[in-house]
Amino acid sequence: MEFALQKILYASEVKMIRKKLKMKQKELAALMNVSVKTVEHWESSGGSVSGAAAAMLCILQERPWLPEELGIPEREFPLRLRYMNGNRLCTVIDVNDTEQRVKIKNYVTDPLYRAFGKNEHPTYSDYEAFLESRCFPRTRDKMKIILEELNLPFYDPFLIIQKTKGEMAEDDFWIGIER
Repeated sequence: MEFALQKILYASEVKMIRKKLKMKQKELAALMNVSVKTVEHWESSGGSVSGAAAAMLCILQERPWLPEELGIPEREFPLRLRYMNGNRLCTVIDVNDTEQRVKIKNYVTDPLYRAFGKNEHPTYSDYEAFLESRCFPRTRDKMKIILEELNLPFYDPFLIIQKTKGEMAEDDFWIGIER
């Protein structure tokens, strides 16, 4: 199969694409997962790009909104959770427990991989339900034994997730917590 992508991009084209994206070399390097020196080389006289990097730059040239869509926003609230599937970031969840506010950004389109499914604006109650869904049920038989093993004095989904990362036996999802 043939694709309508340039096979090689030359220095002036790389620089033009980066300028169109309004990015510094360092930012483009981070997006492309290469070193700043690599981007400098691509843009130097006689430099060029081929292969997967050229394909990615062609895609970015046609879809300049992608870096913003893929960017992880600055944290607004004291707590950030990253809902992951294996090594894939699915949803970023920012939480302000004091004000009971939640803000999310999804990085996948399939609702089955999103922390809140199709719900783009979860409430704090939705957040609490999500946490509990990543733990053993509070009605679990012999719950006190499990809590003792986790060294927890009582059932609290957030504390359980801190200890277990919200990992469940039946899936590859987990939660990273940042404070």
